[in-house]
This record gives sequence, C-alpha cells and structure tokens, in this order.
Amino acid sequence: MADFKGKKVLVTGACGFIGSHLAERLVALGADVRAFVHYNSLGTKGWLDHSKAAAEMDCRFGDIADPDSVRDAMTDRDTVFHLAALIGIPYSYIAPESYVRTNVSGTLNVLRSARETGALVIHTSTSEVYGTARYVPIDEEHPLQGQSPYSASKIGADKLTQSFHLSFGLPVVTVRPFNTYGPRQSMRAIIPTIIAQALKGGSVRLGNLGPTRDLNFVSDTVEGFICAASTPQAIGGTFNLGSGEEISIGGLVDLIAKVMKRPLSPALENERVRPSGSEVERLLADASQARTVLGWAPAVSLEEGIRRTLEWLQGNTEYYRSVSYVR
Repeated sequence: MADFKGKKVLVTGACGFIGSHLAERLVALGADVRAFVHYNSLGTKGWLDHSKAAAEMDCRFGDIADPDSVRDAMTDRDTVFHLAALIGIPYSYIAPESYVRTNVSGTLNVLRSARETGALVIHTSTSEVYGTARYVPIDEEHPLQGQSPYSASKIGADKLTQSFHLSFGLPVVTVRPFNTYGPRQSMRAIIPTIIAQALKGGSVRLGNLGPTRDLNFVSDTVEGFICAASTPQAIGGTFNLGSGEEISIGGLVDLIAKVMKRPLSPALENERVRPSGSEVERLLADASQARTVLGWAPAVSLEEGIRRTLEWLQGNTEYYRSVSYVR
C-alpha cells in the first residue's frame, strides 16, 4: 500500500465525482489533504458536503481559472492531483469558450504554480482525447482527435502538461481514465442515466445504442491516481486506466436489466444523439503500461460495479429526482 502519511497533497476538483472519492482515499492513507473546491454563492462543497472525511480536509474555495486562488491553494503542497475540469460533452457544443477557460487556462495555472513550488502534478486526462478508435486496443501512442470542444480542451491541457515537463523539467504524470462510473456520478453519464430512469419505471430514453465503452469502477480509477503519485518511474509518462473490455450502450442496458432483475426497453431520444462527426464510436483501452510501470490493475468487475452503483442510487434517490436530459 502506498505511504502517504504526512504527505501534503492538494486535490483540485475535490467537490466532484472522482475528486471526492480520491480526497477521501487520501485521508484514509494518512495524507494531509487540501481540497480545492469551486467557489459558489451557496457555500456548498459538492459531494464533500456529504462526506465524513471532509472534516479532516482543509477545504479552500476558489476558481481553477483564477491564478491567484490556484497559487494560494498550492502553497506548501508536495503533490497536486489536478482533477478540476468542466465536463459533459453536449454542453461543450453550446459553451466551448468556458471549456477552454476552465480546462486549458485552469491547467496552465496549476502548472505555473507547480513550477514555482516544485510540486509533483498528477494531471487528469480522459479517453475522449482519442476520439473514435483507429485501432484497438487503444494505447497511449494512439492519435489524439478532438471530436468535441470538450475533448479538444482536454487535448490542449494534456499537451500543456507535457510541454512543462519537457521545457522546464516539471515532474508530471498524466492519468487517462476510460469511462469511470460509480456512486456520485451525475446524470450526464450513461450508467446513472439508465439506472435512474429504470428506477422510475417505463422506457429508458437514450441516444445511440451502438457505441462501445471501456467502463471502470471509481475505486479502481482512484487507485490508479494513487499508484501514479507513488511511482517515480512514472514521471513524464501518460497512462491509460482501463479494463481492456468493451460493451455497447445497448449491451449495457441489458446488463443493468440483469442486475436489476427487470426488463428494460431503450427508446431513442433525438436530443441525446451526438452530431455524427462528434460521436466516439469505440473506446477500448490498452492499459499494459499502467500494469507494468504503475503496478495497477482494475479489481471490480463491471457487473459488480453496477450492483454497487445501483445500491447507492437506491439509497440516495434525492440526488437523482429528475430523469430529464442533463447537458
């Protein structure tokens, strides 16, 4: 097990889905955790408002696109897990500039501050940067294809991170998760969308059923971040975190129906269909580098992960009252 006792870490985007799980895991490992939370007028800390571990974190409000608040949050930190980002592909069609401001300029702020402090940066990429697979399984040498403004902004952030390592010797590791799912994920994502609609009853309204995804339970993704920060040989590298298995959206509906022990009838909703040139048709990871260098491998099967996610959603329906389409 990685030794984080006494290590001073910062998690940007700690209020979000993966970030909150990661921050909790770091507390459990004994780290001195500072959580960077997006400032809002309600003073809420996202999912950390519902976390007992948050009492053991130093929560700082700010905006990743603001260099001053980023610099303040990064003071005296040894390691920065940079997860703060604007996600959601459909909304990036509407507000592309906001994705550049948050994902590109925000990452630049983290890198500049890290250059001042010498902190190790664990940068979060996404499998969306690969676009539709030109070959499978997808390794880290696969071409990057910006098929949506969101993916283009993440490619920009990835390249900036790489450039700071090559230009200035900044210690960085890029982690590229494939399709993380689990408790706390928003209704923008496919698994909570299917389950929440199924719990309400009736048909399950979806977009295209043909695209395939490589789905990974959130605890596995979190362990990938932990391994990346604990492996000196990883510095300067990029690592796919994926299961090496793919399933179509239609097949996912069938698997969720099996876990829920009820029939589910998917229905096409045009609003959910991505523009044809933007749809990523196939994602399937080659995560052999993560296994070889980081010593990481997923531990939770897709069926077990869906079962855990279903149980959590059934106990937390107040967060998923609406089953309308969320951009």
